[in-house]
Amino acid sequence: MSISKERKKEIIENFKISENDTGSVEVQIAILTERISNLTEHLKIHRKDIHTRYGLQKLVSKRKKLLKYLKREKPEKYQEIIRTLGIRGV
Repeated sequence: MSISKERKKEIIENFKISENDTGSVEVQIAILTERISNLTEHLKIHRKDIHTRYGLQKLVSKRKKLLKYLKREKPEKYQEIIRTLGIRGV
């Protein structure tokens, strides 16, 4: 259910802003999106896993807050990231 180190490095490489960037809003949103998709697949198989469902809701909420911040601060970057990740219809 968690992301492998290699997959996480790949996500960081795709979304980083500078050379040593690992924690920018864009990178955080991309990593959260990967974790959300993994948990969603898990819950398709294990429908009664309430604790995982609760964790998924927390991750979705955190991503929503980060997207709201990004939309307010950098609207063009917001549009780019939702298009790249396929999060919402634009």
